[in-house]
Formats: sequence, structure tokens, C-alpha cells
Amino acid sequence: MDQEAARTARESLDLAFHMSNILDTGLDRHTLSVLIALCDLGVNPEALAAVVRELHREPSAPVPMPSSYQTQKQ
Repeated sequence: MDQEAARTARESLDLAFHMSNILDTGLDRHTLSVLIALCDLGVNPEALAAVVRELHREPSAPVPMPSSYQTQKQ
């Protein structure tokens, strides 16, 4: 990617992140970048939005440790 293309991509992400903050989406810059990249690859944006809404709706559950790790630690 040449410097001009990189600058344009960075400015586009900055603008999208600013809009995301105005809309209070709760998305960080990295997550927004991944979502934009997925859209660029042809993923349906409405389907992505539904997934993001669902993930925001679910309460955070603790991630269980693999049993092999727990037995090694003891």
C-alpha cells in the first residue's frame, strides 16, 4: 500500500470512528476497523450489525480455564 492510500485509509477510519463515537456505538477503533474490513470482503453489513448488537446484549461470562491448565497448576 502506498503512502497516499495508507493516508486515505487512516482518514476514512478516523471519520468512521468519529461517527461511531457520535452515535455512541461503544466500538473501539480496532473493532471498527475489523468490521469495515469484513464489509470490504463482502460480508453483509446488516448481519454484522445484528451480531454486534447480540454481543453487546449478552452479559460477560467468565471464560473457563481448560482443565489441563488447572491440573498442571496444582
